[in-house]
Amino acid sequence: MNVRRQGPDAVPKDVIWVVDRMEGAIAVLVRDGDERAEDVSVEALPGGSREGSVLRVPELDGRPDWTAAVLDEDARDARLREAEEVLERLRRRDPGGDIEL
Repeated sequence: MNVRRQGPDAVPKDVIWVVDRMEGAIAVLVRDGDERAEDVSVEALPGGSREGSVLRVPELDGRPDWTAAVLDEDARDARLREAEEVLERLRRRDPGGDIEL
């Protein structure tokens, strides 16, 4: 049986959020896993946050605590490397030339 603790004894868990884009004073973040999006004031995010930043955000009962978010540059770098590897594999499979239908 999976029991969720609530109240003052509940323990927040860190969840990965990625800054999808910045729209003026608002950052649009996407939650890893379920791809839920949320608009957050740029001022509420850690200094240095930018498009593509990976944040570890404590959540309690699905509510992110943006004031306690921290940048995870290692995770950002790993994601960029993984994306580059996928693109390189796709380039190697591309026969080139025009598409014929």
